[in-house]
Amino acid sequence: MSFLEIKQANVGFGPVSNRTEVLSDINLKVEENEFVAVIGFSGAGKSTLMNLLAGLQRPDQGSVTVKGQLVKEPGPHLGLMFQNYSLLPWLSVFENIELAVKTVFPKLSKSERRENIMHYIDMVKLTPAAEKKPHELSGGMRQRASLARTLSLQPEVLLLDEPLSALDALTRSELQDQILNIWEKDKRTVVMITNDVDEAVLMADRIIPLTIGPQATLAEEFRVNMERPRDRHTLNDHPEFMRLKAEITSFMMGLNKESKANANSSSTSMPDIKPKDFSLPSARLDFRNRKAKPSGSRSVA
Repeated sequence: MSFLEIKQANVGFGPVSNRTEVLSDINLKVEENEFVAVIGFSGAGKSTLMNLLAGLQRPDQGSVTVKGQLVKEPGPHLGLMFQNYSLLPWLSVFENIELAVKTVFPKLSKSERRENIMHYIDMVKLTPAAEKKPHELSGGMRQRASLARTLSLQPEVLLLDEPLSALDALTRSELQDQILNIWEKDKRTVVMITNDVDEAVLMADRIIPLTIGPQATLAEEFRVNMERPRDRHTLNDHPEFMRLKAEITSFMMGLNKESKANANSSSTSMPDIKPKDFSLPSARLDFRNRKAKPSGSRSVA
């Protein structure tokens, strides 16, 4: 039995008479302490898949289980890190994390709680900014605060929903390294959603493409047979990195091309209907046979 598993899950939205099936026949197995990346285009249903894993969305059919137990609702054992920070603006970094820790670990003493919070703040290198509010932080610092809050719940499964997509390249690289360092020191089962092939190959053990929706499903996986830790500075010289990058990119572009071809072939022709004429009656008078009188002309007696 896999640590985390989705079996034949379908998810749709809308009324029964006109329901759009977003995800179809989703099957996924993730082993304990494994790092899996799901890669796909915008609008394919990646966030819906993540909500399914987090218990925020129930499947119409099929099941989601963790350690054999059915996932029916969100819980602290499923730590979801959003791409939009989700920090309360009136609370400091420390207070945002404290709010979560108090809820999940209400029996901790004040000193134990503070020690736990500062441990994760230090882990993401935010100690000097612990008392700052979100508006005083850069985008990268806010995302680190969000990561510290998620980790402080000590989840069994860490779910990363495109957490780095809104960051600049340098900040994104720094946070990628931090997430990898944390994962390698404090092993967690991780599922990451991304649209960046390089990021997926750098970080994951397996990469699974999500096909283009509607009725998106998980395609055949790509295994990343590269030693850890991985050095981003030498990756472009690594033959396995270059092979995987080329194969995954080619596969994703093929999905995109196929989707466009299907969209063109299924286009609906519009009915040949002329618009109604709403012009004023005076505008319909025919003046073609009238001769204009020259300006300033006079009649001869």
